[in-house]
Amino acid sequence: MSSQRGPWTFDPEAVGNAETDAWVSYYRREWWAFLKAAYVMVHEGFGMGRIRTVQGAYYVLRANQKWAPYPENDADAAREYMRRFYALALRGVDHGLDPVEAARREVEWWRLHREHQYGLVGEEEPLVDSLVSLYSYVYDVPGETVREAARQRVLAMEHSDAWVRSGRDLASPLLAKEREALLASYRALRAAVGS
Repeated sequence: MSSQRGPWTFDPEAVGNAETDAWVSYYRREWWAFLKAAYVMVHEGFGMGRIRTVQGAYYVLRANQKWAPYPENDADAAREYMRRFYALALRGVDHGLDPVEAARREVEWWRLHREHQYGLVGEEEPLVDSLVSLYSYVYDVPGETVREAARQRVLAMEHSDAWVRSGRDLASPLLAKEREALLASYRALRAAVGS
């Protein structure tokens, strides 16, 4: 793991690879593997110490478990776990971020992705816009600076969705495309927030 981490100094390779692993684990319902990937995402993405990282990864895990059932998930519980996560992750950071609002924006893109995934909404632009809204809020940057990061993340979702539809084969070339798009997303995000 890198030695210098934090919300504005994260390593895009480490976070992008960990998120790819988390998505694969999520769709295979391999929760222990998801927790390990979430630990790396939280540690690399927010630079917290071990205890807070474990706690943050647990909140991310529980939020995703509450969100996972389809069509009957528990969006309120998912938002509450993500509120706890953002309150923990940004403790001591002089940012003025409201964890309730950050959690609302986080789970909103989950909702829009699910609608897009199941064909309820065909347009991808609302999903891109929701990620721009989240990124610009959490990182306190203008929306247009993070639009490319959002577009690449939506592209990763499309590869992930195709992988899920095709049977979740770990040898599928779709996973490499998903990883490539997530890495591109985090590189663009890091460039936007680290300047």
